[in-house]
Amino acid sequence: MTTDVIKEKILNQQDISLPEAMQLWASVSLSEIIFIADTIRKKHHPGNHVSWLIDRNINITNVCFSHCLFCNFCVKKNNPHAYVLSMDEYRQKIDELFNMGGDQILLQGGLHPDLDLDYYVDLFSRLKSEYPSLKLHALGPPEIVWLSKQVGKNYAEVLQILQQAGLDSLPGAGAEILSDRVRNIVSPAKATTDQWLDVMSEAHKQGLITSATMMFGFIESVQERLKHLILLRDLQHEKPEGKPGFLAFIPWPYQRYNTHLLEKHPDMPDVYGAEYLKMIAFSRIILHNIPNIQASWLTVGKDVGSMALYAGANDLGSVMIEEQVVSAAGSHHKITMEEMQELIRKSGFHPVRRNQKYEFLT
Repeated sequence: MTTDVIKEKILNQQDISLPEAMQLWASVSLSEIIFIADTIRKKHHPGNHVSWLIDRNINITNVCFSHCLFCNFCVKKNNPHAYVLSMDEYRQKIDELFNMGGDQILLQGGLHPDLDLDYYVDLFSRLKSEYPSLKLHALGPPEIVWLSKQVGKNYAEVLQILQQAGLDSLPGAGAEILSDRVRNIVSPAKATTDQWLDVMSEAHKQGLITSATMMFGFIESVQERLKHLILLRDLQHEKPEGKPGFLAFIPWPYQRYNTHLLEKHPDMPDVYGAEYLKMIAFSRIILHNIPNIQASWLTVGKDVGSMALYAGANDLGSVMIEEQVVSAAGSHHKITMEEMQELIRKSGFHPVRRNQKYEFLT
């Protein structure tokens, strides 16, 4: 198929195949692919708005038996620095969030061998009891797989129980690259590709708001990156009509500082701005049925993050009151609410604060 025919399919927001995506990656210039992605963004978001969010990342624990090679955050449970947050610590963090005008927490942690389904039910119930308006964007497919194995219940039952306890939405955590070749090397104890997709499929059937992610720029191939996008697109096609499915996709480059993965693969090339912008553009092009593409200013910095708004992204995510995982691997970018809005304005857009449903608040 000619490149012109592929581009016509894209502009008509039709599915392209993996070979077509590979052909496009190899043969179309960065400037042209960014132009195409920006055209698609304008079809999804015809106004001049860029959304952003106030929320807080809270890590339930830093204990995890998975010990993925790219993670500097997790420890074993007998480590002197191991912790599980107390309710008083949650209260302090949530009170600070509410005082800043936010009402959502991204609640995640490691796969702690001693934290079972009852623990999360109790935690979610207590948080919702004390903070009824709090939105819990919590856990992720690997945790659902782990809890399902622990209690001998299927994914549907685990998700229903967690929703009854207060779960509002399910992040796309633990996707990394949806290729078992990659996962068997960097995260063999974590959910497989099919397990990750199966959890999200069930979440979509139940009407849960979800997001999808990708960590790229380590040992994966370009083909595996593009296959990851196609798997997400195809799963989104399967969601029941009227259900939200994936509301957003967030790709970010691997943060490598002092990781075991870098020790084992010291020849991995860095991901620079041009490659990141290319991934944002391909995300917008392939994921035509996912409404929002979020730029990761946290990992690429404010300048490249703002450039992504012209490469297909329409959202800059959260001001990140707190973040511990990627910062442990070398990312130390920070931004205030005022700086976030000014960054969007200087990029030529109008900043609009949103909620977890991507509804505009101001």
